[in-house]
Amino acid sequence: MPRVGLSTDAVVAAGTELVDRDGPGALSLSRVAAELGVRPPSLYNHVDGLDGLERLIAIDGVTRLAEACRTAIMGRTGTDALRAMAQAYRSFAQANPGVYVLTQVARPGDARYEAVAARLVEAVVALLATFGYRDYTLLHATRALRSALHGFVMLEAQSGFGLDLPVDDSFAWLVDVLERGITGPR
Repeated sequence: MPRVGLSTDAVVAAGTELVDRDGPGALSLSRVAAELGVRPPSLYNHVDGLDGLERLIAIDGVTRLAEACRTAIMGRTGTDALRAMAQAYRSFAQANPGVYVLTQVARPGDARYEAVAARLVEAVVALLATFGYRDYTLLHATRALRSALHGFVMLEAQSGFGLDLPVDDSFAWLVDVLERGITGPR
């Protein structure tokens, strides 16, 4: 019988907070249960084990990341949209470091995850289409943009930028390079 006041949303929220605070490796049902003041078996009424909880956190994270990117480009085109999306992507990763990592795990065959992940890809595709990309060049450009942003935010999250140079300046430089590459000859 489900515990009164405990819900799937509450379990996911506690797991999300734990992952962002302590990293994805810290996620366990016993730690989430302790955060909620319940025994671990109580969680099984709301999530399908640790893998199920991780999946729900990832789905929620990808949904929020896609929405942030979609909102950032709404009403914008070209370089203005590129800069807004890049900043939204980085801001999400900074605010949700553990969840961001979980959003990057491929979940083939998981229709719900694939549907929300597609919304993120659709936002990138919509942005790049404003630059005139079509067909296979659109797919290459999508992969390149996502890879560049992902690489930067992961290095930043893992303290991979040790030089005495403002990271914000480096991010702006990266976006400038991306802009020149995207708007340049194809």
